[in-house]
Parts: sequence; structure tokens; C-alpha cells
Amino acid sequence: MSDARFADSSRTAEAAVLIAITDREQPGVLLTQRPNNMRDHPGQVAFPGGKIDPGEDAIAAALREAHEEIALDPAQVEVIGTTDRYQTGTGFDVTPVIAVVAPEVTETLIPSPSEVEAWFEAPLDMLLNRGNFEEHEVFWRGAMRHYLEMDYEGYRIWGVTAAIIANLSRRIDANELFARD
Repeated sequence: MSDARFADSSRTAEAAVLIAITDREQPGVLLTQRPNNMRDHPGQVAFPGGKIDPGEDAIAAALREAHEEIALDPAQVEVIGTTDRYQTGTGFDVTPVIAVVAPEVTETLIPSPSEVEAWFEAPLDMLLNRGNFEEHEVFWRGAMRHYLEMDYEGYRIWGVTAAIIANLSRRIDANELFARD
């Protein structure tokens, strides 16, 4: 899944996001909600992340952004690796970085008011279940754009965030992941 067909290829910027999974019996994923007064993507639910600065790789950028946005200490993050890149319709080439964090880090997270309205933890098994997403389409930039959307406790998860989750769900079988012996 990608929105590359909508992007202006001459204006691509590299970015990275952190898919921080809490190490619990029922793992969760840390997500943020952007402030409503932001110029870009106001009020949207997102993974911590942003542009890759010169000299950084995707992992370094994702860790830096998570620290800046929600005060997630990089020393408390165990990086697993990266997964399928996602090209946005607005020209970002996003590399999702998968990591595990101890559950107690959630007690120390502090949202940066200029970048994050709130943070929350959504159950990983719920996110990976494609049946929990609704499919929609909208006419955008001269063509029909399909997108996924889910509501979780009043948070609207859609667009790039939902697409990255959907791509991840193709790689991870939630039924196998959460199967009990």
C-alpha cells in the first residue's frame, strides 16, 4: 500500500516513524495525536516521527523524533528493524522503524506541546486485525484515493498511519503472534 502515484517525485523527502510496541502480555503500540493548530496534518493520529536530518539514518531519526515528541528515552528502546517504506501523496518517503519498549516507559512519556496534543497506547492485536478498519475512497489530486480508517476510543486512525499499520499486518499474522500454547 502506498500513495506514490499522488506524489510529486521531484519533491520527495525522507522521513521515519517509530512503531514502539510495549512489551506486555497484550502488547500495545504508542501513537500520538497532533495538535489541531498545526499547519500540516492538524489533529491527526500518527506514529512519533518526522524528516530524516542530514547525517541520520531512519533509525536515528525515528528515535530522535520520539524523544522530541513524547520524551521517549532512546536508551529504553530496543530496535527490531525496519519494515515496508511508505510513499505519501505529499512527497514523503517514510521508513517505519519497529521497536520494543518496556511497559513502564509509558509512565514517563511527556508530549511536547508544540508537536503532540496527546499520546495513547492502542492494542497491537486490534491494530493488526484488518477487519477493524473500514475502507473509504475520496477524489484527490485528479484520481480516486482509497484509504483505511479505524476509531479507537475516540481517536481516528487513518491515512498514512493506517496504511503503515496495514502494511505491517501483511507481514505479521496477528493470530499467530497472539496464539497461546
